[in-house]
Amino acid sequence: MQYSESKHDVFQAIADPTRRRLLQLLSEKEMSIASITKCFSISRTAINKHLKVLSDAGLVTSKRIGRETRYRLKPEPLTELKQWLSIFDKYWTSKLLDLKEYIESNDEKL
Repeated sequence: MQYSESKHDVFQAIADPTRRRLLQLLSEKEMSIASITKCFSISRTAINKHLKVLSDAGLVTSKRIGRETRYRLKPEPLTELKQWLSIFDKYWTSKLLDLKEYIESNDEKL
């Protein structure tokens, strides 16, 4: 697995709940900083700092349109996260099979 060589990696970037919410918002549409700020109860400066971390991790891109900066999700780095999480799929599968067997065995007793 190749890790990002940026200042912040994907795992650091998504560790914060505000940044995860930012990613959710940007997954729906491209947004200006003014539009983003309206969705949070923190300052524009704080939003900018979070966007910087996401940008450093390669999760967000920005472009200037006149006087406005618009932000957009760049989901490709999330592949690294998905690959890492897939290691744990085997645990979910076995636990779900155990649950299925438990439920089926208890249905017979009723």
